[in-house]
Amino acid sequence: MITALRALFVVVLASMIGVTAWAGMQCPLFAVPRSVATHPWFIATLFDAYWGFMTFFVWVCYRQTSWTARIGWFLAIMALGNIAMSSYCLAALSQVPKDGRVSDVLTARRPGPGWLGIVLAVVGVGVTVAAAFDSRR
Repeated sequence: MITALRALFVVVLASMIGVTAWAGMQCPLFAVPRSVATHPWFIATLFDAYWGFMTFFVWVCYRQTSWTARIGWFLAIMALGNIAMSSYCLAALSQVPKDGRVSDVLTARRPGPGWLGIVLAVVGVGVTVAAAFDSRR
């Protein structure tokens, strides 16, 4: 089961990086037309995505015992969404053997600063800020 989960999250990570890169080459992040950004289904989809991110973050808060890690992962998840979430899952899955139990992944606590979350937070916030400045030109 661990191997299947690793494969799943590699596919999620690769496809999200691919589609995000493709979309970024088609249109700047903050250049979504007003008619799209104000459409009720666009707004509903954003709410759905971000409440899903918050739900996932509750699990991250349980697993991570350091506030530094929690804050880093919060920023990473909010800025990068499923890219950060699949990275977190892959990091968690890398700490159990192939024949390990899923419960070992779900319930294991993690001390420490959570460097991956901090790095992804910096990248995600940096990309978002850069995209915001780029859209003003």
